[in-house]
Amino acid sequence: MKTSIATVSISGELPEKLEAIAKAGFDGVEIFENDFLAFDGSPVDVGRMARDYGLEITLFQPFRDFECMPPSHRQRTFDRAERKFDVMQQLGTDLLLVCSNVSPVSLGGIDRAAADFHELGERAARRGLKVGYEALAWGRHINDHRDAWEVVRRADHPNIGLILDSFHTLSRKIDINSIRSIPKDKIFIVQLADAPLIDMDLLYWSRHFRNMPGEGDLPVTEFATAIAETGYDGYFSLEIFNDQFRGGSTRSIAADGHRSLIYLGDQVRRSPNVSGLTLPAMPDRAKVKGVGFVEFSADEKEAADLVAILHTLGFRKAAVHRTKKVSLFSQGDIRLLVNTDEKGFANASFAVHGTSAYAMALLVDDAKAALARAVTLDAEPFNQPVGLGEVEIPAIRGVGGGLIYLIDNKSELGRFSEIDFLPVEEGMEITPAHLLRIDHIAQTVAYDEMLTWLLFYTSIFDAHKTPMVDIIDPAGVVRSQVVENASGALRVTLNGAENRRTLAGHFIAEKFGSGIQHLAFETDDIFATAAALRKNGFRPLSISPNYYGDVEARFGLDPELTERLKADNILYDRDEHGEYFQLYSGTYGEGFFFEIVERRGYRGYGAPNAIFRIAALKKQMRPEGLPRT
Repeated sequence: MKTSIATVSISGELPEKLEAIAKAGFDGVEIFENDFLAFDGSPVDVGRMARDYGLEITLFQPFRDFECMPPSHRQRTFDRAERKFDVMQQLGTDLLLVCSNVSPVSLGGIDRAAADFHELGERAARRGLKVGYEALAWGRHINDHRDAWEVVRRADHPNIGLILDSFHTLSRKIDINSIRSIPKDKIFIVQLADAPLIDMDLLYWSRHFRNMPGEGDLPVTEFATAIAETGYDGYFSLEIFNDQFRGGSTRSIAADGHRSLIYLGDQVRRSPNVSGLTLPAMPDRAKVKGVGFVEFSADEKEAADLVAILHTLGFRKAAVHRTKKVSLFSQGDIRLLVNTDEKGFANASFAVHGTSAYAMALLVDDAKAALARAVTLDAEPFNQPVGLGEVEIPAIRGVGGGLIYLIDNKSELGRFSEIDFLPVEEGMEITPAHLLRIDHIAQTVAYDEMLTWLLFYTSIFDAHKTPMVDIIDPAGVVRSQVVENASGALRVTLNGAENRRTLAGHFIAEKFGSGIQHLAFETDDIFATAAALRKNGFRPLSISPNYYGDVEARFGLDPELTERLKADNILYDRDEHGEYFQLYSGTYGEGFFFEIVERRGYRGYGAPNAIFRIAALKKQMRPEGLPRT
């Protein structure tokens, strides 16, 4: 599978774009005309740069308003085409994209368009060039790939072919089965883009909201599969118009694009009717069976404060590492590590971010296979030296440069805590709090990183994303989206902050980057848990008493239940599947906190309660501008 991307898809100047595209691993690049026109060098310079980076220039685009022009305009269109051919030959590319005409003076007509393309094909052939015709979704006369194919078919010229663009087909909900009847040699290139489902003008939607395959809601995989089933083995290229991408990191967005195409190709090649699609060998998406552990980095002083909070939550120190300053705390199936070692990655993380939950381990069906898939999808592997006889756990870099360890029960990885740790018993009296497992992990990221991490998780792990939800903070809006699997063993909430005045934005600013902001533990009896926490000296987040009168009226709660909720500062929600109870700690450090939940069939994450939780948490935060104490 050959991969390409249009220069318009990413930010930066043309040389910067070419470097990022090559570094991301693409085979080719589409040169968007505006990028070329804004560059001071010659077409020969651009072609040389691309080749020096190992890139093939897959096409030059776009050529607009060509076919079906009236006689007074027709000669001028061919003169313009000849100028484009001059540039192409100097660039060193042989394919020109012509998009369907949107000019109000164009006349229309399949045969008229075919005649124009036949003549253009003759001119292109004399120069050893080809022309691909693309149906714009908003084209004046041609806005359907089936009509564009009919124009190409009637033009009947070997140098004239079809360019298929997923957005133009899928945005108009055109039947993709029609693609399967197009001869593969007449498909000159395939352009791919996804998009969120938004009801708006097609042109505006296309120009501002496209994203990478797998980041939106369009059936791009089905579209690409239909093309692959024709036997097409040419370039799959990205053409993305997105305001967020235009202002984002050139390298990061190029890397996302390459990952999206490799992931898409992996899905397409699994169709029984696809053969000949050359891709790197890749295991299936990893099935997650649970969270193996979460690890905190800290120094001795801050670790003592963190451990004191864990004690109030009912966690006991169960073991210590044989050679490192790492303590393991457990309760139910939850394992938390506190790492105060003065060397290694944990210490480096602490130096940058302070005390933080910098790593998590996912229990998967096959850790070795999960790592292989992740690396094939451009994830960055991580390793550091381990002591003699200690378990080397495979890992990849995740959100904010933190770590995701991969463990399984097929090897010694499942027994790492027995091999690397020595059991201990704490003498202090701690009441177990009935916490069973980690319900979900909440990661706070900059809003413009959300698509990156949604694609990261869903391409590597067998999981899906839920619809985006707006979380209202008194200082702004935080966008929240969840990655989860069918069993609920993996639940990661991604919260995208757009300004530092929100609780999420404050966390990113003070922690110098994205990361885990809170952990949610599951209990099967929230009131028994609350009673145990009181015995341990736990201080719950104080919720405004006004909340409880509203929640009683909203859900028709029994007043006795309302009083129990109020007494323990427990929040309540309900959906069509059941009830949800939430209990929070106060903040630790610069916005980190713990949550305890009880699900009674409920499938959400308590989004309606977020504004009340955030307001309560922000009352505890250090006012902006005051020094840490």
